[in-house]
Amino acid sequence: MFRTFSAGLIIRVLALVGAIFASCYTFLFSFNYLVAVAFLLLISLQTYNLYYYVDGTNRKLIRFLESVRWSDFSIGFAADNKLGYSFRVLNQQFNEVLDAFRQARAEREANLQYLNAVVHHVSVGLLAFDTEGNVELVNNAALKLLGIYRLRTLSDLQKTHPELVDLVQKLRSQNNGLYQTPSEQQLSVYATVIRLRGKTIKLVSLQNIQSELQQKELEAWQNLTRVLRHEIMNSITPITSLIATMQDIVTYDLDVNSNNGEAVGDLKEALRTIENRSVGLLNFVNAYRNFTNIPKPDMAEMQVRELVGSIVQLMQTDAKNAGVNLSFEIQPADLSVLADNEQIEMVLINLIKNAVEALAGKEGAFIQIKGYKDENQQVSIDITDNGPGIIPEALEKIFIPFYTTKKTGSGIGLSLSRQIMQMHGGLLKVASEVNEGTTFTLKFNS
Repeated sequence: MFRTFSAGLIIRVLALVGAIFASCYTFLFSFNYLVAVAFLLLISLQTYNLYYYVDGTNRKLIRFLESVRWSDFSIGFAADNKLGYSFRVLNQQFNEVLDAFRQARAEREANLQYLNAVVHHVSVGLLAFDTEGNVELVNNAALKLLGIYRLRTLSDLQKTHPELVDLVQKLRSQNNGLYQTPSEQQLSVYATVIRLRGKTIKLVSLQNIQSELQQKELEAWQNLTRVLRHEIMNSITPITSLIATMQDIVTYDLDVNSNNGEAVGDLKEALRTIENRSVGLLNFVNAYRNFTNIPKPDMAEMQVRELVGSIVQLMQTDAKNAGVNLSFEIQPADLSVLADNEQIEMVLINLIKNAVEALAGKEGAFIQIKGYKDENQQVSIDITDNGPGIIPEALEKIFIPFYTTKKTGSGIGLSLSRQIMQMHGGLLKVASEVNEGTTFTLKFNS
């Protein structure tokens, strides 16, 4: 083994030159052709050895470039370090470059894993597809919003979300639109077009704005309620005070000095009627104070079976008196939810009370309460009755404050219940068929 490249090269050249001279001498002077042929074979082997020896640097460079091209950074260069200083420096540089590539690839993979984790854990749905409709990326939030478990092409959405397919295909870059899912969720759809690896990709974000819309609607009604309460109270309070003064005048002045007792009596009755209606209106307005002053939920983990069981026990007497069979079922038995116990009790009591009133006089009336986890692993509670149902016109309005289908109702119960569920980050939904029954569903995010 030659210690340096230069020494090895010189020795190989000298050996080759010597073999050439020996071959020529043998061929020209001794006429020993067999030996001359042997020398020619030796010359050929030495020439190949010299070429292979000199070409080692090129082969090393090819190995290096191939490792970079195919991202194979596991190789190293050190076998020919003994051939001289320049070889050691060259090998060191090769190894350092490969280490830099190796580190860059590790950092890139770590960043990709981090980005992938972020994409799949954000609450906003993300969907990316190419010009042929092939899905390049879809995160868990998008699958959950669309109610599916996988998505490979846009055509897979054609059956369940045809309007969404049309919308995302028509949306231009930096534009947005609205889409309502079959489960009545309002989605804000935003699209942007990017170029990636020579391909045109449309990136679409899907965000559920149902709670935001309901919150804005609720705030609008609360503001209206505050204004109405303020104006009505300012108008009714002095009227009530004046009525009391007028009653005193009638009782102590007109009643004593008047000869027309019948007219005084009529006036007293009229004042009493006005007073009663004024007091009733004040009480009516004060009833809406709860609608605008619900405290922030005191969240704690609670067992759904215990919660529902206590409410059923509380309402069982009223249900039996009305001829209604009240029952419940919770699956799994240890189902739990993060919520404010008192506020959720208020919602359940209101819904059960409404159902009992709707079932009055019906044969075979029942109310079934069911707690479970839906397909999206959300804790849900259904309150189902077999009552007369709700007509479609009323179904669209029952959550509007002040709207009621009952003669003695205030129209605040369902609005208050929905507000409580919104403050819990959940939903209160209703499904009803006339003459079939009604189901109210409480959906919790926890």
